[in-house]
Amino acid sequence: MGMTFHEFGASDAPVLVLFHPLGVWWDTFEYVIPTLSERYRVVIPAMPGHDPEQPATHYTSVEQVADEAADWLIAHGHARVRCLYGCSMGGAVVTRLLALGRVQPDCAVIDGGITPYRLPQPLPVLICVRDFIMTELGKHLSLSALRGVFDPDRYSQADIEYIHKVLRFMSPRTIWRGFYSANNYAMPHPVPPLRCRAQYWYGEREKKECKWDIEYIQSAFPTIEVVEQPEQGHAEGFALYPELFCQRLIAFIEAGNSVQAKRIRTASRSKKGGAAAPYTQRVGMEKEYG
Repeated sequence: MGMTFHEFGASDAPVLVLFHPLGVWWDTFEYVIPTLSERYRVVIPAMPGHDPEQPATHYTSVEQVADEAADWLIAHGHARVRCLYGCSMGGAVVTRLLALGRVQPDCAVIDGGITPYRLPQPLPVLICVRDFIMTELGKHLSLSALRGVFDPDRYSQADIEYIHKVLRFMSPRTIWRGFYSANNYAMPHPVPPLRCRAQYWYGEREKKECKWDIEYIQSAFPTIEVVEQPEQGHAEGFALYPELFCQRLIAFIEAGNSVQAKRIRTASRSKKGGAAAPYTQRVGMEKEYG
């Protein structure tokens, strides 16, 4: 059974694809859907093993999710999209999509995206065993015990109840495959150059944990811009700071409009004999559905 693709906004609006992290459902974006769907056709794939409408499914792999998403987008006339956004495991999917180039975005954001380990076996397996055990234990915590794991000043009771519900929903197979695939997915060698503007976002509170991923992503995509999100932890933007998240994402996406216009004007002057400056762009970024 294939993934379900949830769509919001006008059918003729520019397409924005959102890929969710491991351990949440597609509706983790519920607080940003209303704002983003005013400007874009928002497409959210519900990954296998994370879809309450398909409880019998299990997570497959980053490679398969990326391929299925590309197949769906191309089949629906979206071989070119305005933006690809992915967080954590969803960021791994965007990383692979950018490398394969089957879908061409105008821009992309990899938010705390997980990158492949560069470790010899059996280390990746042992790390996955650790993560699997910790998550399986977390599934069986009571609500009050789970409450003690999260900062009460940042996460509400409703947030904890949601996390508790999704953890219990995930099968052991989904947990194992999610962790192992997100940390060990295949990338082409060499990685082709980026053909769009791209940023790698990370939260100030996860800077140490993201060091390895940032080094990898800068090696794979030398032109990518790395942007720190002040006072945020992992995967917190769209859930805890939805208004700020939308402002930053929209500002980055729409910055491309003025850049593209400038390129056209520059190219026009070049054809008339003027010198064309090289193109570089560095962008400084300072519950109901629609």
